[in-house]
Amino acid sequence: MTPTPGRPETRSPEDVLDSTLVDVSVLDDDADFRLYVEDLLRDEGLYNVRTFALPSELFAAAESRIPDIVLIDMKMGEFQGGEVIDELLARWPNLCVVVITGFPSLEDMRATFKKKVFDYLSKPFSLAELRAVLGNAMEAFGLGRTQLDRLRERLGHRIKLLRTERDWSLKDLASITKLSVSQISSIERGAHLPSIESMLALCRAFGRKPSEIFSSIDF
Repeated sequence: MTPTPGRPETRSPEDVLDSTLVDVSVLDDDADFRLYVEDLLRDEGLYNVRTFALPSELFAAAESRIPDIVLIDMKMGEFQGGEVIDELLARWPNLCVVVITGFPSLEDMRATFKKKVFDYLSKPFSLAELRAVLGNAMEAFGLGRTQLDRLRERLGHRIKLLRTERDWSLKDLASITKLSVSQISSIERGAHLPSIESMLALCRAFGRKPSEIFSSIDF
């Protein structure tokens, strides 16, 4: 769209999101709290942050771009967090939801976790607590990693399974493939991708075609 002369160009929030960062959406009716969380997370340099005062705003934004993690207040005036969570997870079952509330109770926590939310934060919480919860969520949901990272991890895990199925040690596989133990260990840990030559040597050792191994890791 061509900007109108004399007027600043406006862009939607979606236009400025960095696709390499973890997308965190915050739903809370307290404007000061939304600003507080946004400032905390933006300073971390790991997250895109979108904040919403109304569930309808969150749903509309998620239709355009599904967030990686949603932080949601349980008590928002006329809106009940539990009902919003139910609708979120009905639409996006694999969404990572973290509940935040200023009125925690054991009964609330039990009811909340029955909804299959990932975690629970009580207000006021520290930056360290927020970091820990988000870090755990990123680890559990595989967020913040590139496709290359995921490929290394899945391929390494598959190769390790193929080796252990045969009851081979790293030394056994190294002897068969003529690769070094440290090289195979690095591949299995997901630290490095095998070269084409190394991949072919591993495939020969397992009696598998490369296409079979790649298809088995669902990548």
